[in-house]
Amino acid sequence: MIDREQVRKVAHLARLELTPEEEAQFTTQLGSILEYFEQLSELDVSDVQPTTRAIDVSNVTRPDELQPFPNREAILTGAPDQEGDFFKVPQILSAE
Repeated sequence: MIDREQVRKVAHLARLELTPEEEAQFTTQLGSILEYFEQLSELDVSDVQPTTRAIDVSNVTRPDELQPFPNREAILTGAPDQEGDFFKVPQILSAE
């Protein structure tokens, strides 16, 4: 199903340097994986809804609540540069 030349091509595209032993090993392993996918393609899944997970999972998050930090000076002292009560950052937009 897959030969060493195809494994070399994939390795080249992935910027991998493989030894001849690794080429042989990956040829066998990739061949087994592709055979398994061929088996899966024989299944009738026309009535199966597409999913991203086998089970339903939802994120549990807390609501965002704006809260001022109690020690403003502590934050400003950690800044690489400041101007008065503000962080000073490099200009990223030109005046034009």
